Amino acid sequence: MGNSEIVTVTDPHTCGMAVAVGAFEGKWKSFIMWALADGPRRFGQTRRLVTGISEKVLTQQLRELQADGIVHREDHEEVPPRVEYSLTDRGRRLYELLELLSTWGQEHLAAKEGSMTDGGLGAPRSDSPGADS
Repeated sequence: MGNSEIVTVTDPHTCGMAVAVGAFEGKWKSFIMWALADGPRRFGQTRRLVTGISEKVLTQQLRELQADGIVHREDHEEVPPRVEYSLTDRGRRLYELLELLSTWGQEHLAAKEGSMTDGGLGAPRSDSPGADS
C-alpha cells in the first residue's frame, strides 16, 4: 500500500465501497441482475430464472434495485398489463463488476480445492496439467 492514507470508515453512506456493496447486498439482487443481463424480462420470466425466490421478495428486491437506479421498470400500459424490467446503464456497469467477482470466486474455489489435496501448500495436484514436470 505504500504511502496511502489510512481511511477509517465511519459512515457507510459516504464510503464508496460500502455504497457499491450495498447496491447488490443480500441473497437475491445479484441473481436478479443475472436474470436481466441478457435484456428486458417480464416479472414471471425473472421469477422462473431466479429459482427459489418468492413473488413478495422478488417484488421487494426489484423495487430496491429500481430505487437505486440499477433496474428500469417499463409499464407498457396494455390490457392485460405488461411490465418489463431491465438493467440501466448503471446496472450493466455493476453487473460487469459482479461478473469479475464471479470469476474470482471460481478461481478461488479451484485454488481451495487444490490446497485441500496438498495440505494447503499450494502444490499442484498430481492430476493437474504440468504436475509431472
